[in-house]
Amino acid sequence: MKNTLKENRDFRRLYARGHSASSDCLVVYALRNKYGAGRLGITVGVKLGGAVQRNRIKRLIREVYRLHRDELRPNTDLVVVARHRAVTASYEQMERAFLRCTRQLGLNLTKEGKLP
Repeated sequence: MKNTLKENRDFRRLYARGHSASSDCLVVYALRNKYGAGRLGITVGVKLGGAVQRNRIKRLIREVYRLHRDELRPNTDLVVVARHRAVTASYEQMERAFLRCTRQLGLNLTKEGKLP
């Protein structure tokens, strides 16, 4: 995915100025950008487990975002922070948590491509 957040300053900007919503296994920070496309950053702390568990969580989050990015408001940077429950969460639980957070933030578009 080419539209990823990698720079530490981008993550800090979202934490400081972005809006957030949380669920049992995720916290999502969102902030509008000027780049013409949405970007995704993922944070999975070392305390959540070894590399295998952390990479599994990142793959699940990237897949949920990939399948639902067309339903989200364009020009929005997202940082998804995994919580401890994400280690044992299934794909369906991760998807529900992500969509719940984006709904709380008002990022979901209607079927016509407009904000509700």
